[in-house]
Amino acid sequence: MAFRLSHLSLALSLVALALAGVAIYRNTYEAMSKGFQTLSPEFDLLESAASILTLNNNADQQNSDSKLTQPLSPSACIFSAVRGVVNSAIDRERRMGASLIRLHFHDCFVDGCDGGVLLDDIPGSFQGEKTSPPNNNSARGFEVIEQAKQRVKDTCPNTPVSCADILAIAARDSVVKLGGQGYNVALGRRDARTANFTGALTQLPAPFDNLTVQLRKFNDKNFNAREMVALAGAHTVGFARCATVCNSNNVNPAARLQCNCSVTQNDTNLQQLDITPAVFDRVYFQDLNRNQGILFSDQVLTGNTTTAAIVTTYSNNGAVFFGDFAAAMIKMGNLPPSQGVQLEIRDVCSRVNPSSVASM
Repeated sequence: MAFRLSHLSLALSLVALALAGVAIYRNTYEAMSKGFQTLSPEFDLLESAASILTLNNNADQQNSDSKLTQPLSPSACIFSAVRGVVNSAIDRERRMGASLIRLHFHDCFVDGCDGGVLLDDIPGSFQGEKTSPPNNNSARGFEVIEQAKQRVKDTCPNTPVSCADILAIAARDSVVKLGGQGYNVALGRRDARTANFTGALTQLPAPFDNLTVQLRKFNDKNFNAREMVALAGAHTVGFARCATVCNSNNVNPAARLQCNCSVTQNDTNLQQLDITPAVFDRVYFQDLNRNQGILFSDQVLTGNTTTAAIVTTYSNNGAVFFGDFAAAMIKMGNLPPSQGVQLEIRDVCSRVNPSSVASM
């Protein structure tokens, strides 16, 4: 009998311990769960735990779906629209990336970033920058800018963006697409209702410019020697027309040219500017250090101790070049239009709006 009572007492003790454990578990669980929801006492603990997980998963899914369906902000829509057009254009023709970078440079360096380079001539009444010698039969990519403008109008309604802004975005996206470092592009530029044919001829660096002239032209735009050399690094992508390098004033006489320089000045064949013309890299500066820069204006960067040291730095360290180039492009993209020029947001990049000052 005593044996039976002993076993019964032991069994009751074990039951009591089990109930106590359940109570502790339940209280602890409820305390931890109050941050999620208030548990009903009728819920089984396992069912309640499953319910919490389901609720949290549903909430995460709803948040994820909300992010996927949430409309882009106006600026994000603009950047996405332009990037799509630029990437497609470069996929069709790798050279286009270099052309779009150059087009932005040729816009900003003449009276600031105002879209002036995009305006078509009007016979008898207006002569723009497109037909000025540095751009005529040379600057290209105008159709890509027009396509990007139209894409923004189609996909980002009631979101005006200037053609000058599109040029800036297209240049940055081209750098990235070709392998360079990205950088921030601010929006808010306006388009000029005029252009400067003579300014394109006198303000832009020319392939025959010596180092003194180049330093002066960049200094006029508030760029120092290091920024000038960094921006010259845009020649790490792209080509020059054979008609350009066949002019002895424009070419480095030591360069190994791939063009046949007996061709006429109307020849449209191309000479690559470094040995990797489709990749944004430091090879351009390595070529300069080997005296193999193609253009005269490029090779003279090694003719001064200050600029030669910068060339060597970039030749040895592509990351430094990438960072300096990005910073210089941001600075160039902020060059303001000339004072007193009428500004607008053009509806079509190649012509001014019918009204005097207008937006889309």
